Amino acid sequence: MKIGVPKEIKVHEYRVGMTPASVLEVTRQGHEVFVEQGAGLGILCSDEEYVQAGAIILDTADEVFATAEMIVKVKEPLAEERARLRPDQLLFTYLHLAPDMAQTEDLISSESVCIAYETITSNNGGLPLLAPMSEVAGRMSIQAGAACLEKSQGGVGLLLGGVAGVAPAKVTIIGGGVVGANAAQMAIGLGADTTILDNNVDTLRKLNAQFGSSVKTVYSNQHNLEAAVLESDLVVGGVLIPGAAAPKLVTKKMIAAMKEGSAIVDVAIDQGGCFETSRATTHADPTYIVDGVVHYCVANMPGAVARTSTFALNNATLPYILKLANQGYKQALLSDAHLKNGLNVIHGKVTNESVAVSLDLSFIKTDTALEVA
Repeated sequence: MKIGVPKEIKVHEYRVGMTPASVLEVTRQGHEVFVEQGAGLGILCSDEEYVQAGAIILDTADEVFATAEMIVKVKEPLAEERARLRPDQLLFTYLHLAPDMAQTEDLISSESVCIAYETITSNNGGLPLLAPMSEVAGRMSIQAGAACLEKSQGGVGLLLGGVAGVAPAKVTIIGGGVVGANAAQMAIGLGADTTILDNNVDTLRKLNAQFGSSVKTVYSNQHNLEAAVLESDLVVGGVLIPGAAAPKLVTKKMIAAMKEGSAIVDVAIDQGGCFETSRATTHADPTYIVDGVVHYCVANMPGAVARTSTFALNNATLPYILKLANQGYKQALLSDAHLKNGLNVIHGKVTNESVAVSLDLSFIKTDTALEVA
């Protein structure tokens, strides 16, 4: 199979779909990899390293898209990239379609085959291709939130962990999954007064066992959520419903009642965000203030630590890239129910029910779509 790796073009996005090591694994199995010139520079991987791994360097994204049967990316394709897709071409990347009608409509129109990293599942019910970036984003959320509390950033002027004789900041983390657990690890490490809310008691038990008395675990209901948010200096939102738009758990009214100079970090912003006042921002302009509360809603947080993120992501994506290349997308999807869950759009049809419901679109069952593919 001919596999294309274009350079990412989202603002301050330095990750790349495949590392030279991944390219080597793929080319050794008889496939061709076409990498856009300079695609790996953001992770300090030169074109020469890709050539040594067996890749062919092409000058432009147009050439990569025109040559490849499968496109491997990191972030969702922007409008100019979507315009390059062609019928039956395979797109393998993060998509986050639920809050993004424009992208969904373009992918439908392209009649390409679009598999989303974030909806592929695993035997244990996890999301194996989302987990590495959730780990990174969870940890980064505390770094970003700590900066937002600084006076120069519009915050109240608190050091997250305090110092001797001065109390630490209060941090509330909404959601006890991969994002929440990693955020808690960082917050506890910095000495913050940390609370995690989740509506799954088993998850709270696991967090209790993991962190002990270093963290307070609280069952998430409207009363407990509001109480925690209003007394917090920093709130991290890490709630995820696979494929669907994130629920707006923190309302405008709650934001208005938060302490002046407090901060929120919305890690769920890729799926629309879990704060009612959230809107996606970029690394170039990461924050804004609503009712005295600093909002950090960067939609590609892990892109800021591109080398760590790319290598972590490739550890997870490479087996699926190989399966799709070796078997072709149809056989690969039919033989692997978890990979099949990643199919979101094929030949002009939406196959992910959560995406369809979020955008009020019709959808077709995946098996039905593959029967006619």
